[in-house]
Amino acid sequence: MDTVTPFITPSELHASLGSGAWPLVVDVRRRAAFDSDPRLIAGATWRDPYLVADWEKYLPRHRPVVTYCVHGHEISGNAAAALRGSGVDARYLEGGIEAWRSLGAPTVSRLDEAAVPSGPGKPSVWVTRERPKIDRIACPWLVRRFVDPLAQFVFVPASQVLPRAAESGGTAFDVPDVRFTHRGERCSFDALVEDFGLEDTALERLARIVRGADTGRLDLAPECPGLLSVSLGLGYLHRDDHALLGKGFEVYDALYATCRAQAGAPAERHAWNHPS
Repeated sequence: MDTVTPFITPSELHASLGSGAWPLVVDVRRRAAFDSDPRLIAGATWRDPYLVADWEKYLPRHRPVVTYCVHGHEISGNAAAALRGSGVDARYLEGGIEAWRSLGAPTVSRLDEAAVPSGPGKPSVWVTRERPKIDRIACPWLVRRFVDPLAQFVFVPASQVLPRAAESGGTAFDVPDVRFTHRGERCSFDALVEDFGLEDTALERLARIVRGADTGRLDLAPECPGLLSVSLGLGYLHRDDHALLGKGFEVYDALYATCRAQAGAPAERHAWNHPS
């Protein structure tokens, strides 16, 4: 017998969006329902609800799971119960994707070109240039938090990006002549937000910060000079690109949290004046 609430509300789930606290969200709509809808909850991946035993073994055991279907009825509830029976910390989303949409929470488009959502044991692979600084850290953060929670990232010399992407069946980004790259004055982060149809006020704010810091237009947002400075500093501290990526994710988690707060209420200010 379950000892915890078997479901989570859309508002509770939405509170952790874009952060390291985001659970692994699994779309378990029947195949026909999934195929008829070009969008998922942002940060989710799809799995067949009738094959839980086949894909649950690929789930990271350290991460809670939230399943959802169309309306949050038997399909997602049964999948979550099956996962709990296998020792997974799993709940289902009350009201399903329709309740999520009613909340106005972001969804993401499926793009076959990027192999998203990825299948069991086959995470999407994203390849870019080594020694990332701003855009090449912001883009992986966006992909992992909003597009494919299981995505893997490969950093190689510039000349090897396209061959490595072709070899791995992955998606090259932030290099010339690929889909997800700079477009005029907009950067690769903007391209991902646009093409995946991510409509979110906080992401719009964050995109402006990334764009300004990455393209040298530090006047686009007050945070741009700070992001540039922190990004360069992380590069000095960490020579391993994946270690650098992990630290960078914490920066973007924090920036996105601030952007969400600013989108919903007057910005919190911090000031301290020495008494005269």
